[in-house]
Amino acid sequence: MSIRMYYPGGREKALTFSYDDGQIFDRTLVGIFNKYKMKATFHLNSGTLGKEGFITEQEVTELFRGHEISCHSVTHPFLNQLPQGQLINEIWEDRRNLERLAGYPVRGMSYPFGVYDERSLKVSETLGIEYSRTVNATNSFSVPGNFLEWHPTCHHNDNILGKLDSFKNQPPWSSLPLFYIWGHSFEFHRQNNWEIIEVFCSEASGDPNVWYATNIEIKDYIYAVRKLIFNVEQTQVYNPSAITVWLGRNGNILELNPGQTLQL
Repeated sequence: MSIRMYYPGGREKALTFSYDDGQIFDRTLVGIFNKYKMKATFHLNSGTLGKEGFITEQEVTELFRGHEISCHSVTHPFLNQLPQGQLINEIWEDRRNLERLAGYPVRGMSYPFGVYDERSLKVSETLGIEYSRTVNATNSFSVPGNFLEWHPTCHHNDNILGKLDSFKNQPPWSSLPLFYIWGHSFEFHRQNNWEIIEVFCSEASGDPNVWYATNIEIKDYIYAVRKLIFNVEQTQVYNPSAITVWLGRNGNILELNPGQTLQL
């Protein structure tokens, strides 16, 4: 009798987006996401807010309402080239600045230029960063082993409609498939290809079997799944987390609330 894990509500799959830099074209992108009820994470450089071509501090809270605000460093440097003090400042102060605007703890990040090293990983974690996205495409729908090296499925220019077809038709043995798309909103403007994301969202929206979530929602849920405690015979499961988890056994989908023990 095998146990199968599900996303919230008993959904089998999840979809998330990640966009960097906070340029003014985020306004158009957010509009598209909201139109199709998508969820996304926006990684911002707090030091560029209000500069020419970038969104302003005053609009951050309302613009990204319903999405996630996340770190991208203060000034977008190559993190692996910075002295320790500057590395700490770039991440810590970006968190501080963004939290003031977001109104909640900012716990995620994406690496500027996609560049990071072991020191970046350790410093980020020490400073309260719980996940950080790379630019290294997996071209798969896998959940990361280490969320501080969260490799996305692909960039939005990499045949996302073709990948959507594969995502919709996952084999029965797949487990918690996750489609993770990243990019920069200014790329749609420069390449005059807004239709890519518009058509994708139209085709991907409204699927009752897909959980549309932000990066931090995905991370929190997967952590809750990994914390589940089963007895040796797998006839009982305890949820020590603060998040409701869904799992299935013998074709039945079960809802396991925080602090609850279920008989399987």
